[in-house]
Amino acid sequence: MATPANVISDSDSDGEYCKYWINWFLNTKGNEFFCDIDEEYILDRFNLTGLPAEVPHFQQAMELITDELDENNYTEEEFNDFYRSAKHLYGLIHARYILTNRGLMKMLEKFKNSDFGRCPRIYCSQSSVLPIGVTDVPGESPVRLYCPRCEDVYIPKSSRHNAIDGAYFGTSFCQMLIQTYPVLKEMNPEPVLRHVPKIFGFKIHKYAQLHRWQDRQRELQAERLKNPIQ
Repeated sequence: MATPANVISDSDSDGEYCKYWINWFLNTKGNEFFCDIDEEYILDRFNLTGLPAEVPHFQQAMELITDELDENNYTEEEFNDFYRSAKHLYGLIHARYILTNRGLMKMLEKFKNSDFGRCPRIYCSQSSVLPIGVTDVPGESPVRLYCPRCEDVYIPKSSRHNAIDGAYFGTSFCQMLIQTYPVLKEMNPEPVLRHVPKIFGFKIHKYAQLHRWQDRQRELQAERLKNPIQ
């Protein structure tokens, strides 16, 4: 299996490798949901609080990401272990980074470009979606896709994306982005359309009642976003 060390030329300087490793990681198929974490954020130990206990070979993983690891001192098997830990570490840092102002801005741009895909629901008219975790605990569930328009969660189409840990995006990111940038709701001003079950042309009462309640809750949320509590 090719490793980052195999694709980096001898001309790459130490200062460029961190950026190069991140670029290599982001350009790997299946990693399109991740954004570019600022090098300064990765190197700030305060942002890594608690992670050494969660990531095997934490020190070597950090050194690999920041181009300080001398692979000649380790066997190929050991290096592959460090490589897997580096990917896991980047994912955990990513979950924290996308809650910062810089991280939110980068993810907003990816959302606007539909880098995360589009809602599979017919009535959402190809609205852009966001990656979301259904739990913040690593290893419990893969990433899912959240549609701000219909407010539902979907399974990604690609098997590569289904292999990504949902904890690398977390449960708070989507709502944090919407709270920070209410314009996300304004991008789809039309009312959310739903399929209404009918029998001989007549709406089934309990579904119609549920839909009215859902519409009211959506209106209340929109009002809260426009007039946040000071």
